[in-house]
Amino acid sequence: MSYRFIRTSKYRHVFGTEFKNDQQYNGTKMTNSAWDSNIIVCGYKHFSMIWDVAGGGAFAVIPYTRVGKQCGICLVSGHKGTVLNLDYNPFNDDLIASVSEDSIIRIWGIPQECPAENIREPLQILQGHKRKVGTCNFNPCASNVLATSSADTTIKIWDIEQGEEMFSIGGFTDIVNSVSWNRIGSEFVSTCKDKKIRIIDPRQQNIVNSVIAHQGSKGMRCLWMQNNDMIVTTGFSRSAEREIALWDPRSLESPLCRHTVDNQSGVLMPFYDPDLSLLYLGGKGDSTISYFEIVHKKPYFYSLNTFRGEKPQSGLGVIPKRLCNTTICEITKFMKIVPDGVVPISFCVPRKSEFFQDDIFPNTYAGIQTETANEWKQGITNEPNLSFNFGLQYIPPEKIINSSNQCITLPKVSISNKEIKEECEQLKRRINYLETELSKKDIIINVLQSKLYKLED
Repeated sequence: MSYRFIRTSKYRHVFGTEFKNDQQYNGTKMTNSAWDSNIIVCGYKHFSMIWDVAGGGAFAVIPYTRVGKQCGICLVSGHKGTVLNLDYNPFNDDLIASVSEDSIIRIWGIPQECPAENIREPLQILQGHKRKVGTCNFNPCASNVLATSSADTTIKIWDIEQGEEMFSIGGFTDIVNSVSWNRIGSEFVSTCKDKKIRIIDPRQQNIVNSVIAHQGSKGMRCLWMQNNDMIVTTGFSRSAEREIALWDPRSLESPLCRHTVDNQSGVLMPFYDPDLSLLYLGGKGDSTISYFEIVHKKPYFYSLNTFRGEKPQSGLGVIPKRLCNTTICEITKFMKIVPDGVVPISFCVPRKSEFFQDDIFPNTYAGIQTETANEWKQGITNEPNLSFNFGLQYIPPEKIINSSNQCITLPKVSISNKEIKEECEQLKRRINYLETELSKKDIIINVLQSKLYKLED
């Protein structure tokens, strides 16, 4: 007799749920640009999506609390060409970078209370690329460090505080279509239309390694999975099947594994949860989100399930982990762009418990810088700050010079690092006290149960 052993996993039964109509964002105007991007990015207070406007480019900033029909929203406009990509500053939710077909990068400041009127004046304008700019990615550890890639086949690194180009990397034979930093912000990986992935050390301005990742001619994406130092790429096989591959960045001769997903035609958008080692793949043009558990040895990943929504998705964004609802064991939440709006999708672990589930909610990315742009430029590299005991924090107030040579103070911080530490210590003491009280209650319950059993006898 043969037995089939099923691998146990706490995420095996994770399920996704689309929010109901009254909790969706209706009446949005998604861009019709053919450029391959996620279209939507998510911050701590609001999300931003590239908007369809006549003449020039714009994107909308929509607070999470403003559900329903979208009227009188905040449009951020100023580009002379279509906006192609967006990214939130990871240390300051009120700063957004946008790139466009006009070859210019703009840094925008969003007021604390998101206004209903439009924003037209950027805080900073960065010029240096010669053709359209397609991607923008903030460094996860160093403050105010931004990487951008352009159709001029270069990737540039900027100090957005000073408005200066720090480094420029060439050596690409075609357009770069995705970029992803590693966990400590020292290197990044890129995908290119020439089918190659490249690992780049920006401070040395050189390509460390490269290899052809997928044989298909359609779009590729890459993601540096931050907790296990592996790279995942999505692309197409020679026979036009969608596939994913996992790579060891120290050796790109061959992938650790390669997996055929399906034969759909849309680009796979990868998202990774480094706290739980879960990989999510959302297909453009279809309604599925597949998710996998990543491990450090063969077979390297296990398929968990596939979520199927009601409408096809044109783009996906994932909210910061610290916004997840821990009371319902929500581990991930996506914002899904559909033709007539934005639909939130919640992924939860099915558990019934009144207590905080620390095994599925470990310390997560804290959104606090570990070095300044100048320190990073000089070669300093630190581990990212992790926490789950406090909420959104910003970088200290700084001043930048905009394109009109005006000195502008960035949105101010209302809390210091000292106050953060004090709050953490207070929370720890509170947790210890509650745990002690629970232990006392457990003892009392056990004593009462023993007495009850004796009475029944």
